[in-house]
Amino acid sequence: MKKILIVEDDRTLSAGLCRAIKCDETETIAAENLHTAKQCLSNRDVALIILDVNLPDGNGFDFLPYVKNEYGIPVIMLTANDLESDIVAGLESGADDYITKPFSLAVLRARVNTQLRKAAYRKTAQRFVSDKYIFDFERMEFTVDGVMVELSKTEQKLLRILTDNAGITLSRDKLVDRIWTDGAEYVDENALSVTIKRLRDKLNAKNSIKTIYGIGYMWVKNNED
Repeated sequence: MKKILIVEDDRTLSAGLCRAIKCDETETIAAENLHTAKQCLSNRDVALIILDVNLPDGNGFDFLPYVKNEYGIPVIMLTANDLESDIVAGLESGADDYITKPFSLAVLRARVNTQLRKAAYRKTAQRFVSDKYIFDFERMEFTVDGVMVELSKTEQKLLRILTDNAGITLSRDKLVDRIWTDGAEYVDENALSVTIKRLRDKLNAKNSIKTIYGIGYMWVKNNED
């Protein structure tokens, strides 16, 4: 059951939104101000927020960065003001969509469903599952045959690049450029080799992380094992 938080101080409108969006797969939570919205976010697993701009205790634009930074969930801004500058400000502050009053409930439902689908896809994309491996990059949890393995930040970054490109040979230069992106002027030429070895050893991935001699490395797909 996906929970949708509606932050709207107009009780009549809020009740209408709750009725329009609620279905077998979603549950709606109403908050009349930002204070209550924060409590709802901390106490419940919210999947999406419909956020009004003008609220009794603050501005939705100011609340938006907090939501994105702390929870990273999709936000649809809701306002009576259709000024282009406000729409741009909302989107640039991290809003995933923007709807101006008055609006069609059917259109709102469609946009809510679109954002929920996108969020579900992003969450799925954070996981890699293959044979004995389960890599959850969002939670930074990595298991091999059900046993948790601790990886360094660099090892996690390398693993993510390899699994995202499973079956594709990645050159050493490309891997170095994508892993060590902190502006360092010099990276030891053995740094990648050392990181590859440590990753192989920790994951028991001798057959999964393949060396393509003279070129680079590749995470082998299942059908290529």
